[in-house]
Amino acid sequence: MESPILVVDDEPDMRIALTHVLNRSGYLVDTASNGTEALLKFKKYKYRVVITDVKMPGMSGIDLLTALKKISSEVPVIIMSAYGTIGKAVEAMKMGASDYLLKPFSYEKMENLINKLISSNENKARDKSEEPFCKAQAGKKIITQNPRMLEIIEQAKNIASTNATVLIQGESGTGKELLALFIHQNSVKKNGAYIPVNCAALPEGLAESDLFGHEKGSFTGAVVKKVGKFELANNGTIVLDEISEMAKPLQAKLLRVLQENEVYTVGGCKPVPINARVIAISNVVLTKAVQEEKFREDLFYRVNVIPFIIPPLRERREDIPLLTDFFLSKYNPPSGKKKVKIAKDAVTLLARHDWKGNIRELENVIERAVLLGNGNVISATHLFLNESEIKSNPRIHIKAGLSVKEMEKELIVQTLKEVNNNRTHAADLLGISIRTLRNKLMEYQ
Repeated sequence: MESPILVVDDEPDMRIALTHVLNRSGYLVDTASNGTEALLKFKKYKYRVVITDVKMPGMSGIDLLTALKKISSEVPVIIMSAYGTIGKAVEAMKMGASDYLLKPFSYEKMENLINKLISSNENKARDKSEEPFCKAQAGKKIITQNPRMLEIIEQAKNIASTNATVLIQGESGTGKELLALFIHQNSVKKNGAYIPVNCAALPEGLAESDLFGHEKGSFTGAVVKKVGKFELANNGTIVLDEISEMAKPLQAKLLRVLQENEVYTVGGCKPVPINARVIAISNVVLTKAVQEEKFREDLFYRVNVIPFIIPPLRERREDIPLLTDFFLSKYNPPSGKKKVKIAKDAVTLLARHDWKGNIRELENVIERAVLLGNGNVISATHLFLNESEIKSNPRIHIKAGLSVKEMEKELIVQTLKEVNNNRTHAADLLGISIRTLRNKLMEYQ
């Protein structure tokens, strides 16, 4: 639902008249009888425009303008007055008013001014959306030494130059958005816009307008033309995150967009050509969603041109030390004289944790440990990990008469298997140096 316009005037007749005029133009309207009431409402709700009289008991319109601009410098404020002079108008404009109307004024003039201000604000918001999103994300990178992940990155780099639709699946927190950004940054459209869309958060009733845009007057409240996300992503990349949560009727319209490479705006008569790379992301298995009839089968085949499945962190445990070091550097206090380090007992605990929340959970744990830990070393007690999610140690088969040397060999072999033969990680878990581990391996051949 669009945000309302706030009308502030101590005269009931003026509030009623402006409400009627603006409602007739398709705007929602809220009212306040004085500046104090208006300020309280403004702190609680979001308004598109504020229209206020100057002369009111208690807080004046100019005082209200000053208070509103301290809360939000972007909201347009129109000042009305029956006692206006050029000096007062100039003063109001200097203090941030968008315009100054002298009473009595024609309602047509008020309507035109409101339309102009709202259109200007939406154009500014659109201009911000059109900026390549990836520039703000340039520092983000995929950190891994897992062979499976390295293979995925290499494949992503190879297909980045094509315009084929990509489907990235995996558990929440595995880094699907980072892979999508990586593909964009390595594509021929890297200088174009990068538009992420959370399909689960698309506003009910306005989802089609949000994705495809709408024409002025196409529905109540559509007072200006709106450019949709697909058009904003032209010559760039649009990322449809949580695509499995998209409503079925919208899935049918998306299918047509992907087939024809064009969109019809709500209320529009002519198709708008679209040249955008589409990347779909899902944290649920889409084939299962198709079987449960929650996702269209034909749309699945349309988005599943180049599929990637990101493995969970528990299947790439050799990345845990790398990611831990990265997050320690990220959250290390800038004023700290020494870099925060992590104790061996904490490293062991991190390696054994099941990480149901994947990398996002690991980041949260490290950030919390840095903030709550006292001193320069994080111990296991600072991690606050749920014991029920700690993976049990590899079971060692003990037989009567087994020598200590044979037990030691079995322990090293099982630990190496657990960490996919990452010797550095295995040495940390075993509590020995990498050199000692190397010597033991040579000894056991």
